Amino acid sequence: MDLLNTLVDKGLRREVPTRDEALAVLATSDDELLDVVAAAGKVRRTWFGRRVKLNYLVNLKSGLCPEDCSYCSQRLGSKAEILKYTWLKPDDASKAAAAGVAGGAKRVCLVASGRGPTDKDVDRVSETIATIKEQNEGVEVCACLGLLNDGQAERLRAAGADAYNHNLNTSEATYGDICTTHDFSDRVETVQQAQAAGMSACSGLIAGMGETDADLVDVVFALRELDPDSVPVNFLIPFEGTPLAKEWNLTPQRCLRILAMVRFVCPDVEVRLAGGREVHLRSMQPLALHLVNSIFLGDYLTSEGQAGKDDLAMIADAGFEVEGTDTTTLPAHRRDTADATEPADAAAPADTDAESATVPAPSEETRRDLVAVRRRGAGTDLPPNA
Repeated sequence: MDLLNTLVDKGLRREVPTRDEALAVLATSDDELLDVVAAAGKVRRTWFGRRVKLNYLVNLKSGLCPEDCSYCSQRLGSKAEILKYTWLKPDDASKAAAAGVAGGAKRVCLVASGRGPTDKDVDRVSETIATIKEQNEGVEVCACLGLLNDGQAERLRAAGADAYNHNLNTSEATYGDICTTHDFSDRVETVQQAQAAGMSACSGLIAGMGETDADLVDVVFALRELDPDSVPVNFLIPFEGTPLAKEWNLTPQRCLRILAMVRFVCPDVEVRLAGGREVHLRSMQPLALHLVNSIFLGDYLTSEGQAGKDDLAMIADAGFEVEGTDTTTLPAHRRDTADATEPADAAAPADTDAESATVPAPSEETRRDLVAVRRRGAGTDLPPNA
């Protein structure tokens, strides 16, 4: 396909595709899927070889969030029967992190529900970061605490945080449809605060919330403009008890096309296969490794993932290798702050029909039984999955 050849050439030059080209990837047929995966895989291997970075989530504070994000099981008014607990003590958080590191995780992601941290919360998380780094040599720590106030990003960086995560989630035009307690610009500002403080920015999206192809392209292009070092791609986990519980819009094929589109738009960025991969990709997860260079190991914040040993076996069986702590994830040109990513080409206007395209109807054979609430690990007396 001329489209795929063009996208590969652009990806190898770190050149942004046009909106039309990104939309065309999402519009490819199932018959073309393996060609799409092969093309995006060439871009992925050029910048990251066959390495897969493992990340491990520690939910420091679960549930009881005052924000109303429709996709979230921890949201205000959620009836999802998830674990609810207040802040983990630093030693408990470090023990949870150590399980992930022992399983091969290179980065530990510390997440807390809520609109954003208080200054006392930043002190608490800073102590946790110090404890984890003291007990786990070489581990990267990413904080994900919500919206930041002035000075908090600098304090987290001084405490040893390597990265900060705050996802854009969906397009600016539709953000108000999934959340009313804060807006898209708040999220952009927090990512920029993290970057200004010297932390590596991590910001991504959630697919499967009923968005159009145009919405997906919009959010990915917004991410490209923000230029985070890592872009996690989440697939909606439709928790019972949340407003989006019935949004089963994804197929494994659509998930792969979305991942390919993200790789083409963000060719030299750490693209992470995040929440929902087991639910929506299922047996096609190994194909996704040809598109992403990073995954979460084990469980997520409030839901269970597949067994950590199965993640490791999948990586090995697919011919990939776990990235070690002695290897730097990003290509050299991204590690050098003086060598910024080249300016993006002006995007062409998108095709009107593609802009208005809607997602496919959910299948009658959707595996709703694959959504399992986390009942082990952080906040419980049971060992974690790592």
